[in-house]
Amino acid sequence: GILRTAEAIKLGIHPTYLYRLRDAGILESLGRGVFRLASMPDFSEPDLVLATKRIPQGVICLISALSYYELTTQIPHFVYIALPRTSRLPQAGYPPLRCFWYSKGAYEAGIETISVNGFPVKIYSIEKTLADCLKFRQKIGMDVVLEALKEYWRKGRTDLDKLYDYAKICRVEKILQPIIETIVSQ
Repeated sequence: GILRTAEAIKLGIHPTYLYRLRDAGILESLGRGVFRLASMPDFSEPDLVLATKRIPQGVICLISALSYYELTTQIPHFVYIALPRTSRLPQAGYPPLRCFWYSKGAYEAGIETISVNGFPVKIYSIEKTLADCLKFRQKIGMDVVLEALKEYWRKGRTDLDKLYDYAKICRVEKILQPIIETIVSQ
């Protein structure tokens, strides 16, 4: 599978041994301090797996989550990660990250665990992602938010009660109301 250097040290494996395995072609370096077996097939979403492995407390959010759920035409140039407010900034490396710090309540709400090629990845639910996008509309762009909400409605798998619950947690329910009314009436 995938192994972080910190996990290897806890298992009693010296980092030098990891580098020897990498040089022998048994392990492949995915980024700073993250390795995988070279014989493994490629991932469908390699950046999400790598970001989750690099930052265990991180949750995939915003445009990265919209892209995973196929609610946007935007191609994320970063992996968008939600962190608890008390976390520190992760060190730079691959994949490029864009971090957002959340309050305890907003961070813990709506976390789901998906499987990407057998690896667990924490990601926010569709409704929580939409509420977060509305909250961070100044950072990601209102056009992205509107496109995602329209696509969410068009796909027909809507749960407006859940969406409003998350909008309340993110304190954007008054902004969401007229947008949803407009989309529904079209």
